[in-house]
Amino acid sequence: MTLQTALSGLLGAQTGLNTVSNDLANASTTAFKSQTALFEDLYPADATNVPGIGTATEGISSDLTQGNFLATGNPLDAAVQGNGYFLVSDNGTQQYTRDGAFQLSSAGTLETLNGSPVLGYPTTASGATGGNLGQISINTGAVPANASSKLGVTLDLNSGDPQIPSTTTFSASDPSTYDETTSVVTYDSLGNANRVQLYLVQNQPATTGATPTWSVYGQPQNVSGVATGSPALLTTLTFNTNGALTAGGTASLPVNWGNGAANSNIAFNFAGTTLSAQNFSLSGLTNDGVPPGTYSGTSIDSSGSVVSTYSNGETISAGTLALANFINPEGLTPVTGNLYTASNSSGQAVVSTPGTGLAGTLSGGNLESSNASTSSLLVSLIQYQQAYEANTTVIQTEQQDITRLTQV
Repeated sequence: MTLQTALSGLLGAQTGLNTVSNDLANASTTAFKSQTALFEDLYPADATNVPGIGTATEGISSDLTQGNFLATGNPLDAAVQGNGYFLVSDNGTQQYTRDGAFQLSSAGTLETLNGSPVLGYPTTASGATGGNLGQISINTGAVPANASSKLGVTLDLNSGDPQIPSTTTFSASDPSTYDETTSVVTYDSLGNANRVQLYLVQNQPATTGATPTWSVYGQPQNVSGVATGSPALLTTLTFNTNGALTAGGTASLPVNWGNGAANSNIAFNFAGTTLSAQNFSLSGLTNDGVPPGTYSGTSIDSSGSVVSTYSNGETISAGTLALANFINPEGLTPVTGNLYTASNSSGQAVVSTPGTGLAGTLSGGNLESSNASTSSLLVSLIQYQQAYEANTTVIQTEQQDITRLTQV
């Protein structure tokens, strides 16, 4: 009986050593969760008031405490702040991990360092995010130009500029026929940065002392500065006595660029333009057109959105990462590669996006460190070694006793 008791202690100590050794080996593994061997005592069946007959491994418990965050500077890295596991596809099987060290495949698919695609909700062609789980694919190539169709132009007009009589005929080549000029960039369908030259005329009012109106002329020019059309009266801006714009704030300009690009029809909006004793300036400009762009990089924000940027200033969301939660996360089965699989004990995954439901948020550019404490593990290692040696001594003593008995 003593031999059996010591043997169970030896096996238990070996289990403890294996568990602690694995934790120590993974002290630097991203998002590793340390484990503890749990033991139970053994007694003879249907016996009372008798000594125990040893120990048995009851199970392996995982410490799911969140590890510290380590800043990596890699915008593709992400750490889960709170509850949840990233979802990955391993040869079509759905698995889970807290390891957010991601990379892009040669095809632009977001994946783990082991090459498993990361799952989320891809952005559709219409720009919507949702629907079924799938791989997140990123365009690492060029993005096409987008022709300008809307320009928002905010002007600060100087009320002290000369008032030009209505009998004066406007001419872009004669500065005496207008007060101010400025230009705005417009992109054609080929991505060329053309311009529209604006000429501004403060009209002399018919009634002395009345607030003057301002005429706005526009003339398209190609990238070389050559006019591709004659100046056209876009609109006449009307102001109240406080200098606030009251009418004429919108206009359109049809353009044939003459360079193989599609014809444009540019809508102008002069909202916010003011008239006062101030220096003339172009104080605001918005443009819905962009030139072609090349891929600059991708980052992950706190809501799980995977956003790519391009050299032309465009930002495009490829989708949103998903997080899985479980009724009993301690019941997850760990497998090689910082991955877990669901089990009957863990329950099925409840999938949502970061920041919704029970799911935590993400911290981009960070990775979660292992929660294994080296100092406490070394203490446990010594304790298990002592238990192993003690049980080994008991077994050796028992073997010596048996040898002496058989030799009598």
